[in-house]
Amino acid sequence: MSRTDPPSAAPTASDDRAIDDRLIDRTLAGDSAAFGELVRRHQDRLRGALLRVTGSAEEAEDAAQEAFIQAYLKLSTFQRSAKFYTWLYRVAFNLAISKNRKWRPRVSLTTVQDAGGPEPTATTDSPETPLHETERSEQLHAAIAELADDHREVLVLREFEDMDYQQIAEVLGVPVGTVRSRLFRARAQLRDRLGPLIDDDSTASE
Repeated sequence: MSRTDPPSAAPTASDDRAIDDRLIDRTLAGDSAAFGELVRRHQDRLRGALLRVTGSAEEAEDAAQEAFIQAYLKLSTFQRSAKFYTWLYRVAFNLAISKNRKWRPRVSLTTVQDAGGPEPTATTDSPETPLHETERSEQLHAAIAELADDHREVLVLREFEDMDYQQIAEVLGVPVGTVRSRLFRARAQLRDRLGPLIDDDSTASE
């Protein structure tokens, strides 16, 4: 009689953090290959987030590469009260700001989608055709492009990166209250531009 093994559970956030911690320990012990694994685990997500913030594939790639170099050099200073990715993104974000990078809509929606990470979508009661969904996504990204830098940054971190308010505050170096205020204004501006395209559920508090 054959036995069917139960399906394995999907990795949890705590599992991911434990993996990162082990790789960090190995890196600090002199195993450079372990840091290469850290890069592979996070590079696609980091590039995708930076692409949405900078609007340039080239600048996103440069900032991501610089961030990994700086992270490697400063890994011993990483305080593990935060997730490794949160700390890594903060390094990348600060590098981008220090070089006065500004968002420039020079990439297509396809490029943004191919960069990885979830796409925020509006829910409807009726099925959407692929063409209609593409048009809606184009409208959404165009509206995000029109936001002020500080509003776009906080929106990207919350809606695309799924960071909580405290993580966003750590990345941006601002109080949690400022994060909430900027996010409220960013969502209000999107609703003004897009109306029913925006899912009201996305404005719910945590």
